[in-house]
Amino acid sequence: MKITTIGRQMDVPEDLKALFDKKLSKFDKYFKDDAVAYITLSKKRGREILELTISSGGTLYRSEEENSTFQSALDCAVDSIDGQIRKNKTRLEKRLREGAFLKNTQLSSDIAEEEPEFNIRVKTFTFKPMTPEEAILQMNLLGHEFFAFKNIENSSVNVVYKRRDGGYGMIVPEG
Repeated sequence: MKITTIGRQMDVPEDLKALFDKKLSKFDKYFKDDAVAYITLSKKRGREILELTISSGGTLYRSEEENSTFQSALDCAVDSIDGQIRKNKTRLEKRLREGAFLKNTQLSSDIAEEEPEFNIRVKTFTFKPMTPEEAILQMNLLGHEFFAFKNIENSSVNVVYKRRDGGYGMIVPEG
């Protein structure tokens, strides 16, 4: 697995990069050789924040952890992604390395049981062309965390959402 480390307003020490290599080697049994891990480190109000994103076969696995040290945050992020993989193992088997879930693989008892299938509630509505600002206003009026709309500026379907930091984000299709 290729690992890319990014330090926001900081330099990442070599010993920390070596720790990332060691800890993420645990995922080699799941992912094919095309897997790429992105680790972003930042500090905010005396806390250390680690974002771990693994991209493999068009599927993204992501965890963001805040802790007193990057090492502790890394341990939590690795456990979180491992839990995501194990919880969804039957859905992911076709995308992961062959033999990743052999019977001799130890399964942790604290991992939640797999869901038998996705329970999808379908909701239909018409897309009204609007600006991103109008969509944010509509989202806030409805009290939702996100809102899909047809962007009046480029006629594409976009999604606006509330960010944890209190700001807003917009998802725009590529191409």
